[in-house]
Amino acid sequence: MPLMASAAADPAASAPASASAAAASAASAAVRAAARHAADVAAHLDPRDALKLASQFESDVARRLAVPPQDQIAYGQRLQAALAKNGLGALGRQYVVLVDRNPEVQALFIYFRGDPSDKWTLIGASPVSTGWPGRYDHFVTPVGVFEHTPQNMDFRAEGTLNENKIRGYGARDMRIFDFGWTDAERGWGKGGVSSMRFQMHATDPDKLEPLLGIRHSKGCVRIPNSLDRFLDHHGILDADYQAMADAGVPLWVLHPDRAVTPWAGRYLVVIDSGAKTRPAWSPLPQAELRERMKGNADTAD
Repeated sequence: MPLMASAAADPAASAPASASAAAASAASAAVRAAARHAADVAAHLDPRDALKLASQFESDVARRLAVPPQDQIAYGQRLQAALAKNGLGALGRQYVVLVDRNPEVQALFIYFRGDPSDKWTLIGASPVSTGWPGRYDHFVTPVGVFEHTPQNMDFRAEGTLNENKIRGYGARDMRIFDFGWTDAERGWGKGGVSSMRFQMHATDPDKLEPLLGIRHSKGCVRIPNSLDRFLDHHGILDADYQAMADAGVPLWVLHPDRAVTPWAGRYLVVIDSGAKTRPAWSPLPQAELRERMKGNADTAD
């Protein structure tokens, strides 16, 4: 019985594989070089200019929270503690997005600092909705530091309605920031831990966005549509995506008219502050709006 020749033994068969591996290696090296160049550029810029984005946030983001100075400082300290716990205590010269999943808070904060010796400065804050336990397939939003990388490629909302007439990912073209699979606490049955696809995304602008500020999602972080556009347009979490684009790797998810900040970051940090009472700066959505969404009418990611 004749032996079958393996593909690896056939030079003609192995050549395409070798060429493909070489091309991938070259692309990877180009991306790393682009990332180093971007970091070098940011290192030579005046970091105080990064704080000017706060006025753009004020102008572009419709749903904002007026966080008092003492709470801005406190959340900056919580952010630093979470980063340090994950070996990122020296992080600087890039924006970081922080979310407090606490039921009494439900807020997102964008922070920046120049050097590791500086304090974190708030750029802006908005209401969010995180995981609402108590119903099937609803997770408690996980805490931790999550890296935004093209290894878990983002995509864009189609703006279509589900069976409950809800646009779960928001209006058409909203960006879904994907952080990949992660373990999270199940919010139904006997609890325990399962794997969930963790994302940050917009929500139905008419029916669900007015309910931001309370736990309402299946485990993802829901954000206002205008904040989604802000993060997307300025590339707040796009350091790795932009490195690929700068290296010549085409990414359809990135719009050509973006105005990417030189201080783009890559980290979403989720904490639970342990708050026991509702802070005045993070108000609950109107009761009459909550009454309209009874039963499973609000079912969406």
